[in-house]
Amino acid sequence: MKWYNEPPVWEQQEGVITVTAGAKTDFWRRTQYCIRDNGNFYYQEVTGDFTAQVKIIGNYQNSCDHAGLMIRIDEKTWLKSSIEFVNDLHYITAIVTHNDSNWSIVPLANNPNCLWLRLQRRDDTVEVLYSLDGQDYIPLEVAYLTEQPTVQVGLVCACPQSDGFQVKFEEFQIQTHSTQPNSEVGFLN
Repeated sequence: MKWYNEPPVWEQQEGVITVTAGAKTDFWRRTQYCIRDNGNFYYQEVTGDFTAQVKIIGNYQNSCDHAGLMIRIDEKTWLKSSIEFVNDLHYITAIVTHNDSNWSIVPLANNPNCLWLRLQRRDDTVEVLYSLDGQDYIPLEVAYLTEQPTVQVGLVCACPQSDGFQVKFEEFQIQTHSTQPNSEVGFLN
């Protein structure tokens, strides 16, 4: 795995990746206010269909602090889903960008200590799901992303309005899905 916009502080130990998001960072394109492509993204390239998932534990302090999963082709084509802190509440969000970003946002009943996210790619489509317990997943969005076979997939965090916050990513995995009969399923880390 490698960084796009490496954060100022991060470490990986025993399957836990701890990151302090960089100050005034985000991924966003044009809609409403600006273009920003300086968020922290720790990724690997994956070809074909896959499921990516992670458990997120964030120390959210300022509005718009967020952490989650991202699939990226380039600065104009990407999808990210995260738990985001807005006006002292946690939301599950999905942003799909094709030159311009659109934002889907759902409030969570309580401010959970952690959240699980799952992105499932099938052909040119990505399904976004989340869970409060790591067992039962709730669908949030299904979106067209790209027909390009190889994409960047990984962990994302940003804090557009603050000087940084700390987040832990646990149990991160990417499971590839072969379209060939009797093929093995592989895990990438």
